[in-house]
Amino acid sequence: MAYCPNCGSQVRDDQDVCLSCGKSLKMSAQNKVYDEQGSTAAYAVLGFFVPIVGLILYLIWKEERPRAARSAGKGALISVVLGVSLYVVLIIILALSGYSAY
Repeated sequence: MAYCPNCGSQVRDDQDVCLSCGKSLKMSAQNKVYDEQGSTAAYAVLGFFVPIVGLILYLIWKEERPRAARSAGKGALISVVLGVSLYVVLIIILALSGYSAY
């Protein structure tokens, strides 16, 4: 199975148009989309623990390897949202407990 270079949806090898986004699937050699058969969970884990790497992988791979790019980007996004949320909760807890840095 191949993937649409525009939206990342799976497409059959004999399709000329993506059924999800309607874009043409006729690609030049330089716009080849890799056939991603394996799991991309490792990229999500990498993106979670090193968000900047996940962001970079997303930006680099979004055309050639859309599934891996999406996984790395989701891992990075989850990591950043979780980190900010925990930081806000910590500030609220410290404020309610009367902690003063001075």
